[in-house]
Amino acid sequence: MKKIQIITLFPEMFEGVLNSSMMWKAQKEKVVDFRIINLREFGLGPRKQVDDTPYGGGDGMLLMPEPLFSAIKHAQENDSKAKVVLLTPKGERWVQPKAKSWANNGDNYIFVCGRYEGYDERILTLVDKQISIGDYVLTGGELAAMTVIDSIVRLLPGVLGGENSAEIESFSDGKTLEYPQYTRPEVFEGLNVPKVLLSGNHAEIAKWRQKNSKKAK
Repeated sequence: MKKIQIITLFPEMFEGVLNSSMMWKAQKEKVVDFRIINLREFGLGPRKQVDDTPYGGGDGMLLMPEPLFSAIKHAQENDSKAKVVLLTPKGERWVQPKAKSWANNGDNYIFVCGRYEGYDERILTLVDKQISIGDYVLTGGELAAMTVIDSIVRLLPGVLGGENSAEIESFSDGKTLEYPQYTRPEVFEGLNVPKVLLSGNHAEIAKWRQKNSKKAK
């Protein structure tokens, strides 16, 4: 069973995502175990402060090192060998081959979701991997964490269901987009399903699918 812990200031954001569809199925089948850690519980003082102004000036607030260190170390007490993953625009680009590798490598993960203007750089001493889902900025790392987690968990054995489902989809080789697909009815508002797909000729269907797959930009 793959174990995934998530450190966040907004644990409620994960409730719907992790308890629906394939994420729910993966938990039901005991393929994955999720644990949400509320960063606020490690805040300082009676107000549970987790952020402060940056040294040197500038707009916004930074997540302070003390709550982050405490939350990460708490997660490590639950699983001392888990890899700590920070979601950040500075990180390595997340792509499908990485999702497949992380699904199959046997590692467990602790995802750290940033907020506000960023985080105190000193937490990088506890981080094993930095991941970015694209060249844009979100209000926090929660959506990025959900994206990465979903892409990993759906590839765990028994989650998708179809034996070859993950092998023929877009980016399974890191560069190719999946061919167009159709279902019933055969004709809809004057639009027809390509005849080759109705032929029963699997060799010709395979050729058509290969021809109509596209290289990613």
